[in-house]
Amino acid sequence: MSNVASKVAVIGSGRTVCASILAKTGISVTIFESARGPGGRMSQRREIAEDGRELLFDHGAPYFSLNASSSEVQSLVNDWESRGLVAEWKAKFGSFDCGAKKFLKIEEKGVIKKYVGLPGMNSICRALCHESGVESRFGLGIGRLEWLDNDDSWSLMSLDGQELGKFKGVVASDKNVFSSRFTNVTGRPPPIDLNVVSDVAFKLKEIPVISCFALMLAFEQPLSSIPVKGFSFKNSEVLSWAYCDSSKPGRSTTTERWVLYSTAEYAERIIAQTGLQKPSSAVLTEVAEELFHEFQGTGLDISQPFFKKAHRWGSAFPASSITREEKCFWDTKKRLAICGDFCVSPNVEGAICSGIAAASQFTEMLSSL
Repeated sequence: MSNVASKVAVIGSGRTVCASILAKTGISVTIFESARGPGGRMSQRREIAEDGRELLFDHGAPYFSLNASSSEVQSLVNDWESRGLVAEWKAKFGSFDCGAKKFLKIEEKGVIKKYVGLPGMNSICRALCHESGVESRFGLGIGRLEWLDNDDSWSLMSLDGQELGKFKGVVASDKNVFSSRFTNVTGRPPPIDLNVVSDVAFKLKEIPVISCFALMLAFEQPLSSIPVKGFSFKNSEVLSWAYCDSSKPGRSTTTERWVLYSTAEYAERIIAQTGLQKPSSAVLTEVAEELFHEFQGTGLDISQPFFKKAHRWGSAFPASSITREEKCFWDTKKRLAICGDFCVSPNVEGAICSGIAAASQFTEMLSSL
């Protein structure tokens, strides 16, 4: 392939699977990520306790599992496992009834394989971002994507007006190029003129999302009254899930760390009061207190943590999947792929499947140029 034909921009490090596959076929890939590091919902949070101790939390996706029929995804995961990027999380999981204040069921280890990144959930994206043929540019949000008819290419501009170059194709997600949520957060119009890609834009206009808060907790001693390492909450209007982050393979066990997730209803109520802009420290402190109070209200023996902090996921979790068979949106003429978990299934496996599909569209088309 010529240099012109093989340049593809990938917007958001959540699409690193697609970027990695493209690079392996000889396509030159540049990833643009607005955050300081890779991962998105698979990122790992680094916090410092008051006494100076470093604490790491997987505060987004706690793990991922696979559908037995997804042979392509299984092959990728097998490769990651052989490279030491992922491992199976062999722990007991269950569900807890807050009304009856008891565990309803406890699932035995390994019934459904659960995989985690090593040493954090972001290890996969981090490794793929630095593979041969992939250039990664962090802390660089995209403010404008312009299709140049005369040049048959895309021109990219950063949020601060920096010209980022021309690319033969673009891979992105809905929220970083189309959604009004981009406007709600940045105060700017979406990067793409929706009239330029009207067919795709119509299908993608406002994919429903689920918001939630994550509460990161660190304890000096294990919470020994809890017989599982992850469980869902029944009959709670505030909490939906809890996971013992420090029980995952490859994690430090000098402290016990848990991550709790709110219900969507609770998050929606808070967002209705505070808006989609970045929440203030006061709001997050209040949310942390409310989530922890609900955790203590289970009747389990929950000691006081030495670290407690909340994080808001405003629009990270899709409420539905809209292209199950195609697995991604593809504009052949303009070589634009829109992929993500919202295309296949609202989880990590869905995002991987969609990334594979987007890469397939590009390699098939660019190889014929």
